[in-house]
Amino acid sequence: MPVLTRLIPSPVAVDIRRGALDDLAVILSDERISPSGRLAFAISNGSGRALRERFAPAFPGADWFEDADGTIDGAVRLADSVKRAGRYDAVVGLGGGKVIDCAKYAAARVGLPLVAVATNLANDGLCSPVATLDNDAGRGSYGVPNPIGIVIDLDVIREAPERFVSAGIGDVICKISAVADWELSHRETGEKIDGLAAAMARQAAEAVLRHPGGIADDTFLTTLSESLVLCGISMSVAGDSRPASGACHEISHAFDLRFPQRNALHGEQCGLGGAFATYLRGDVDTAGQMADVLRRHGLPVLPKDIGFTVDEFVQVVEFAPETRPGRYTILEHLALKTDQIKDVYADYVKAIGS
Repeated sequence: MPVLTRLIPSPVAVDIRRGALDDLAVILSDERISPSGRLAFAISNGSGRALRERFAPAFPGADWFEDADGTIDGAVRLADSVKRAGRYDAVVGLGGGKVIDCAKYAAARVGLPLVAVATNLANDGLCSPVATLDNDAGRGSYGVPNPIGIVIDLDVIREAPERFVSAGIGDVICKISAVADWELSHRETGEKIDGLAAAMARQAAEAVLRHPGGIADDTFLTTLSESLVLCGISMSVAGDSRPASGACHEISHAFDLRFPQRNALHGEQCGLGGAFATYLRGDVDTAGQMADVLRRHGLPVLPKDIGFTVDEFVQVVEFAPETRPGRYTILEHLALKTDQIKDVYADYVKAIGS
């Protein structure tokens, strides 16, 4: 009888602990990612400069590039700069989500492996096979290889603004809703589910949802970091973003597109969207648990928490299905009209408390 297996694209090195960045050169050498130390560091031209001053002495053979601005144009410039500058073992994205997404795209363009070094935990893009970049049409998602290495230094994470750490909580626990949407689509449309990808995303969300700690605790930060990495790998296993993105992300994308000058952080919007979508699905108890955890971590549960009126939120929910054509979630399933969204939102507020 044949033995059937599959290869899962995942990083060869994942280091999550205090002081991890101080050992980056050793990690890359030991894992044979960069035994020569010839690295192309991608940073922003803002906070990235302070990181360069702090860590550059440990990497005498590296070059530093400040093109990673979160745009597709910046990512192309970064790739061109790296290609012109010489030969490197790998690209290292050092920064937040915008920097790492630029570095992902540039590394793929020049054919080099990427090492992602996070300076905050705002979303799950750290280990995902997708680069989300601003373009002339607004924002686009571009398929890229997974990072070959992930480094999360808890000491560095603690230096980030608290909002850019807690936002990741919303982007993780909303996977409960995303996986439920995937299962709904399987029942209603016959869409195939990858059980391993679904399990990874769901368990990552449950680990954060049920953890009693907060971002001041190393144990909680480690759990949150590990969960963000697992969510990224779940997307690689599935071959797309399905295990991590459902109605929760449609609502977040709708905030971005309808109110581009007022939108909140991605993880904040996804957490709110996930709790609301879970309520729409009829899972009132889980929606309440999600809302309680979001509140405990200072994250938004209602649109007013991020400066939006009820009418504006209704516009967002009504527009949300248009952000991901072809994706089937509870929003497409119910196909609610304006007055229906208002009514169910009022019920949601009563159920989870204001």
